[in-house]
Amino acid sequence: MFHFSRLYFSYSVETVKRLVISMQAFPNKILKINFISLPLYFKNKGHLHMSNNSLIEKLETLVLRYEEAGQQLSDPSVISDSKKFVKLNKEYRELGDVVAAYKEYKNSYDNIQNAKQILAEEKDEELKEMAKMELETLTAGIDEMEQNLKLMLIPADPQDNKNAILEIRGGTGGDEASIFAGELFRMYNRYCEKKGWKVSVNSFSEGTSGGYKEIIAEISGDKVYGTLKYESGVHRVQRVPQTETQGRVHTSAATVAVLPEAEEVDVVLNPNEIRKDTFCSSGPGGQSVNTTYSAIRLTHIPSGIVVSCQDEKSQLKNLDKAMNELRTRLFALEYQKYMDQVASQRKTMVSTGDRSAKIRTYNYPQSRVTDHRINHTMYNLPAVLDGELQETIDKLIMEENAERLRESNI
Repeated sequence: MFHFSRLYFSYSVETVKRLVISMQAFPNKILKINFISLPLYFKNKGHLHMSNNSLIEKLETLVLRYEEAGQQLSDPSVISDSKKFVKLNKEYRELGDVVAAYKEYKNSYDNIQNAKQILAEEKDEELKEMAKMELETLTAGIDEMEQNLKLMLIPADPQDNKNAILEIRGGTGGDEASIFAGELFRMYNRYCEKKGWKVSVNSFSEGTSGGYKEIIAEISGDKVYGTLKYESGVHRVQRVPQTETQGRVHTSAATVAVLPEAEEVDVVLNPNEIRKDTFCSSGPGGQSVNTTYSAIRLTHIPSGIVVSCQDEKSQLKNLDKAMNELRTRLFALEYQKYMDQVASQRKTMVSTGDRSAKIRTYNYPQSRVTDHRINHTMYNLPAVLDGELQETIDKLIMEENAERLRESNI
């Protein structure tokens, strides 16, 4: 039989559960519990103190806005306005993540204070030991929770949730550069497969010895641009080419560009400023290839931008994809100005979108992959080329988040 003489309700739910387990393990142990202490739990609840009071104020404001948005979503006038409802629902979902993280932080903070109180007041050594264990566990994660909350308050790039246009071009190195460009495309294609993203090739130009002189593809999925934007830049390969007879290591390069896919509302195209040409598709694809004028080439006269698409058998489908790529390229011109402005304000920049920046080296003799922006080196080249990019991308995201935190002064 258990004996209850004093209960500290300042224990968290998890602690109480552990107490029950302990009681079951030690049935002859007298646990001191006092039901009269219940009001003290609420009385002793202090105000939450983070390292920055302004952060608390912002979070409390977001909690109020979250509750207000939830009420508005049930308003008939909002429900009848589809655009307003979609916009409000998106805001509500985004705020929900912040509010959930804030509540989790508050709960952990309160439990830390309660555990400290137990250590200060409790006489029973076993209970103090359990409170000490809980305090160590909670304290270990509280700083990370606070950092995550700070990151959530920093405005994200609005383009991060968009799909992307991937463009890979062989650079210096002749045929070897084209072969490497083809290997890079396979690498990204494998990565997209692992992420469950869809890859659709718009156009390509094959290299004379394999690979691609140029290949352009649309990638659609969840937060594609926000993930792949770190890949823009010059990728170098160091290896012995197949045509090298003396076994010397050569360096070749390919350029990768990742552009946020523009929506129709982002860029309004004037049909009078676009010249459309049709031509026969080339490459494998069946009897319609080289026989029907299904491929499309669009020229934007004011900017001189030329795009083409020959992936689909239907001319209309190729036209839709070409128009989408044209909008994306026009949008990218303005977006790059924004990125340049941001880059000029940062001493270190992980994702500038600068296609001329040397970002990564793939060294075959050493099976080494080095990302020069964060000085990160891995010795698993075959796995990386098979699409195992997440480790590097995660480290790049962490570095950029650290930069954003330093800028924000939160």
